[in-house]
Amino acid sequence: MTTKRISRNLTVAGGAAVALALVAASPAHAETEVSEPDSFTSAFTVMATPDQVINADGDVAAGEEGASGTFTFRINSDEEIICYDIVLTGVTGEYESPAKTATHIHQAALGEPGPPRIAFPNPVDDGSGERTSSGCLQGPFTTGIESDAGTDTGEGFTLAQIEADPAAFTGDSHTASFPAGVVRGQLSQIPVDGIDTGAGGTAAEAATGDTTALAAAGGVTALGALAAAAFVIRRRRAQA
Repeated sequence: MTTKRISRNLTVAGGAAVALALVAASPAHAETEVSEPDSFTSAFTVMATPDQVINADGDVAAGEEGASGTFTFRINSDEEIICYDIVLTGVTGEYESPAKTATHIHQAALGEPGPPRIAFPNPVDDGSGERTSSGCLQGPFTTGIESDAGTDTGEGFTLAQIEADPAAFTGDSHTASFPAGVVRGQLSQIPVDGIDTGAGGTAAEAATGDTTALAAAGGVTALGALAAAAFVIRRRRAQA
């Protein structure tokens, strides 16, 4: 009887040891969905188009004709939180990617390939024909893609890296018909509380329909900032 008790105790202890070993061997936990923080340290927009898509070799591999995407990112790098508002227009077909989702931020300069660093929930049709995705994620981040070093491509990445060099990052999404990317675009910084158009434009002006300054500014960055701000404003009104 004593032997049986000892055996049982050893089995339980052994099982606990195995469980602890498995926990210790597990990678850092993936990003978690969180509420929007009280403040942000930076904000960025992306105007994603099919002509900016390249493949893993850095060759042009145009995405879906007529498609476009607007990505708005608000970052609190102190808390390692990124809030995202993504709109895809004219995108058809199913998503497909070797990563855990098909919508990403990659560390990749203009015209260059690069690894994904953050994987976002794929935008879904909101009933208007547009695909949208919104929320906030807190790191550490994982992508489900293994680097040459055998670690997840999100491992070691921090949001401060985006703030230090936003042009070195791109936003994109992938579908089965366009595995290299259906649309893609570089991150461009905008003020946290407005739009820097170079001519005094702000998010408040976008909300009230004052686009004179935006028209004077011109360029993709100004248009991207307007689209990004308009979507964030629309989302906030819907939540209210």
